[in-house]
Amino acid sequence: MAKPLPPKAEMPVVILCGGQGTRLREETESRPKPMVEIGGKPILWHILKHYGHHGFQRFVLCLGYKGWVIKEYFLRFHENLRDFTVAMDSGEVEFHNHLGRENWRVTCAETGEDSATGARLYRVRDYVDAETFCFTYGDAVSAVDLDALLEFHHREGRIATVTGVRPASRYGELSVDGTRVVEFAEKPTVGEGVVSGGFFVFDRRIFDYMDDDPQLFLERRPLQKLAREGQLSVYLHEGFWHSMDTYRDYLALNEMWKGGAPEWRVWSRD
Repeated sequence: MAKPLPPKAEMPVVILCGGQGTRLREETESRPKPMVEIGGKPILWHILKHYGHHGFQRFVLCLGYKGWVIKEYFLRFHENLRDFTVAMDSGEVEFHNHLGRENWRVTCAETGEDSATGARLYRVRDYVDAETFCFTYGDAVSAVDLDALLEFHHREGRIATVTGVRPASRYGELSVDGTRVVEFAEKPTVGEGVVSGGFFVFDRRIFDYMDDDPQLFLERRPLQKLAREGQLSVYLHEGFWHSMDTYRDYLALNEMWKGGAPEWRVWSRD
């Protein structure tokens, strides 16, 4: 019998936040891509709100390029969002409203300026203290049903589950047989069908497929080996998913937000 899943509030969510975002250079010269804003809030905030809506509270951020910008954002989170009074004689700060109060616990972990995706994940393994954890990229928003994704992973019983989507552009393409991934190809130049949308669920056994090689890409050796061994499932998501890969994506997502009903805002309006 499969072990019960831990409460989502105790399950770590690891998010890659260290890439340079070279194809979005108009916005990433001074900040990492997860800090590029949609509607005045970093795309990273949108991702945390999505997970938070489903009951997740613990986040591990894999920092790299300009990681201090992300650290400072969370260190100054309340000061930036809430009204406050400063007692100038003592330096004590009194906050007056609840705007921006979240029940998140955010771990900011330095994983190397130029590390590849797999190396970043491997280097935060000590912060992953549950047998099952979530993992995603810090540059895509979606309406993925995270409860259904987690239940699917638990039911299938494999080491890893990737969310498959059908965007207009091509990312890591998946060849699937039912619920099992049989081949994982990183960013093919041609191809049709289901592609990787991130939003993974992993068992800790994923770390047995990894090492501290700074050039270890998760999408290459680890996921490809898991696929060959029949240990990689695909959860098909037919709803909204959109990455922020280029300046055109940045503009499109901000237009969706301005429209007042962006499809990825599954949480209540703040």
